[in-house]
Amino acid sequence: MSNNQIQLFDTKSRKLQIVESSDGKSLRIYSCGPTVYRDAHVGNMRTFLLGDLITRLAKHSGYQVKFIQNITDVGHMSEDFVEDKILAQAKAEAKDPYEVAKFYESRFHQDLKSLNINAADLYPKASGCIPLMHDLIKKLIDTDHAYVGSDNCVYFSAQSYQGYGAISGNRLDALKPGHNFEYTEGGAKKFHADWALWKAAAGRTQMIWDSPWGPGFPGWHIECSAMSLHYLDEFVDIHLGGIDLRFPHHENERAQSNSSINNEAVALWVHGEHLLFEGRKMAKSTGNVVLVSDLISKHLDPLSLRLCFLENRYRSQMDLSWDSLKAAHLLIQRWRDKTATWAKDKSLDKKQAQGFIDEISADFSADLDTPRALQKLRSIEKAQTLSDGVKYEIFKCVDDLFGLDLLKPSLGKGELTSDAQSLFDQRQIARNKGDFTESDRLRGLLLKVGVVVRDSKDGQSWEWLI
Repeated sequence: MSNNQIQLFDTKSRKLQIVESSDGKSLRIYSCGPTVYRDAHVGNMRTFLLGDLITRLAKHSGYQVKFIQNITDVGHMSEDFVEDKILAQAKAEAKDPYEVAKFYESRFHQDLKSLNINAADLYPKASGCIPLMHDLIKKLIDTDHAYVGSDNCVYFSAQSYQGYGAISGNRLDALKPGHNFEYTEGGAKKFHADWALWKAAAGRTQMIWDSPWGPGFPGWHIECSAMSLHYLDEFVDIHLGGIDLRFPHHENERAQSNSSINNEAVALWVHGEHLLFEGRKMAKSTGNVVLVSDLISKHLDPLSLRLCFLENRYRSQMDLSWDSLKAAHLLIQRWRDKTATWAKDKSLDKKQAQGFIDEISADFSADLDTPRALQKLRSIEKAQTLSDGVKYEIFKCVDDLFGLDLLKPSLGKGELTSDAQSLFDQRQIARNKGDFTESDRLRGLLLKVGVVVRDSKDGQSWEWLI
């Protein structure tokens, strides 16, 4: 347990704030989850890692934690408001939209597991929380914070909430029509910056629900207000999300939640910054979207991605590359090999080890200064004044913060695929025959599938190209 006070940067106040449990029982954390219409890319995973780092740190510091992350399986609307993302993907795959959502939700959980991201306490689905949204919308209508438009959609009255703009700095009078893609309502809204809480079904035939305002489906922002207020007893100590959600999503969510309870519903708004890959924003159009499965296919430990994220502050934009991932992979392997060696040394100065453990905990508590904490690990690894037993104790005790599985055995060479094994065996036969032309050809084929072959007096050996 750490005695350090945790400080995180609050987007709303623009300064570091001390993390506290508002009810004195547990730290209540809410994180915006994925829209499950495609695989989450590594930029998304950086945001999801943020929740894991904070919950690990909170538990390490002695807090009880209640962590909720939503699953958006209803979909986000595209700009034309004809078809949402899940329905569009369902049409592309010729599948039922719920089947599509279930498939990608399963993949999301597998990616979390690959990155050693601990599961939330609950993953409520939007499709299962429609009654919660109805109740919240009714409350907002009854308190004059929402109204039914002439198009039978329900809108939040932005002007009814005086604190709008505190998170993003956007003032209502400066927002232009279309600022959040809700510009096809044909004059049904009272004010152009109002947003939909409930959309009338109109011509939509799938993923619609009955409501007091007619058949339809929820707007984008209402689900997070409904879920966070319900599952965390009307107050959130830490609300997490990517920086892209700061506006309009979190600004609108705050207005809804605060209007509902007539009080501030969130203590700290914490946002993770954008991720570039080799200098460019990841996008399907540029063909540089990278998935966790891409790392695995290149025989990189998925935790190399986690380590790369830890090398950067969560609220600083970072540029990821294959070279940095390969370097991280090799570092994890080296540290695992060394901890296995250090574990054999039973000499231990517990007070000396605890001093370093406390320093690393303090780095995490200082707005997740993971780069500084990692630098300490590098120094400890090389320190000649520390015994192997002390080094092992430090690495063992702080790994619950880093989440790199440093006490696991090194991955080693692993196994070849059946096709690669066949090529490897054919090459051995060619060498036994003295057919070095064929041997070189097969070496080239193996290299193309990521296998490096080396020859020695003891025969041929292989390893994955990293």
